[in-house]
Formats: sequence, C-alpha cells, structure tokens
Amino acid sequence: MATSLIELESRKIISLIPLTAMTTTQTIPQLLTFDDYINQYPDDGQQYELIAGKLLVMMRPIGKHEEIGGFVSGTLFLEINRQQLPYFIPNTAAVKPLRPHTGYLPDIIVLDRENLVNDPYWETASSISLATSAKLIIEIVSSNWRDDYLKKFDDYEQLGIAEYWIIDYLAKGSARYIGSPKEPTISIYQLIDGEYQGNLFKQEQRLISGVFPELNLTANQIFRARA
Repeated sequence: MATSLIELESRKIISLIPLTAMTTTQTIPQLLTFDDYINQYPDDGQQYELIAGKLLVMMRPIGKHEEIGGFVSGTLFLEINRQQLPYFIPNTAAVKPLRPHTGYLPDIIVLDRENLVNDPYWETASSISLATSAKLIIEIVSSNWRDDYLKKFDDYEQLGIAEYWIIDYLAKGSARYIGSPKEPTISIYQLIDGEYQGNLFKQEQRLISGVFPELNLTANQIFRARA
C-alpha cells in the first residue's frame, strides 16, 4: 500500500519527540527521616514506628503483654525509688538509632534524668538519640519476634544502649536465641566493649541486671506478672 505524504510527515514529527516525553513520569516515594517521623506523627490514637522510611502501625498488644509490661514497669519504678536513682520510666519515648530512616517506640525504657539535658530530642519531642540518655530498653516479644532479636538488637547495640532485655513470654523466638526445648525466656544483654553479651533466664532463675544489681526478681514472676 502506498504511503501518503501526510503519513510521512507525521512519522517525522513523532521521531523528533524525545523518548522521555513519551513516557509517564514516575514519582519515587520519599523516605521519611526521624525528624519527619516526630514532626508528622499522626494524631489518631495509634502508635507508629518508623521502619525503612515508612510509618508502621504497631499492633495493639494483647492482655498478657500489657500485664507483663505494667508489672515490670511498676517493679522497676519501685527499685528506682528504693535506691534513689536518677532514673525514670516515661509513658512513651521514641529512640533514634544510627540506622537512617528508623525510629522505635520501646515497650519500656528507663531514662537517665541527669544525661537527658544533653539530648537534643528530649525536650522538644520526648525522644532520645544518645546512648547515655537511656540506661535500659525492654522489648516484650509479640508476633514480630525477629525485630526484637535481630534488627532492634543490632540497632540498640550499635547505638550503645547499656542494657537490653527481651521478654519472650510465649517462647516465640527461635531455638538459637532461647534454647531447646523452647520455653518462656528472658534474655538480658549487657554492653561490654561495644558488643552485647547475653544471659538467658527461665522459670525460677533470678534475673541478673547490671543496671539494677540489687533487683530481686525471677523470670516466672515476670511471666505471671505478679511477685
């Protein structure tokens, strides 16, 4: 079939159009920074963590999780008062690890009142970015156990948090972390020469804490959420 003059001219015009003009522009999603996280935190009653630059809704804890959290917080509060230590336990406080685009809300965090004055995030955002601001962080394992044993473990260690507890009351963690046979376990890691060294506590074993060396508390008392 013969090609008309109009068709030839149309082809010439198309050939002159840049390829980029013929393709749809795709917007690359912007990753949130920690500052974005604390400044744009949604006011909808839910709790969020910043994971890989995106807000992640935290699942509402089940009853036993809340019982254990309340019992441990109350017990540590009494120990702080008994020893007249310059520590306190906030309702919530976000942690800025060294990993970019990340922010955590620990289940329990014990803060050092004397060192908080040096942390640029505390007064304005109830958050911390310095290892000296916190004496202890505690995570109570839920369904996402890998976050507590892997990602948060690495981030808290790298940041330099002196002590990190993982309360695994449902024995969710793999056997490499809590031993075999699997049973409810509390892992306590202390920072020694920049690395976490851990001990496991089960059943009636008394917890050994560098931050609270006089603490008289067994693993089962925590699992039962009563003394």
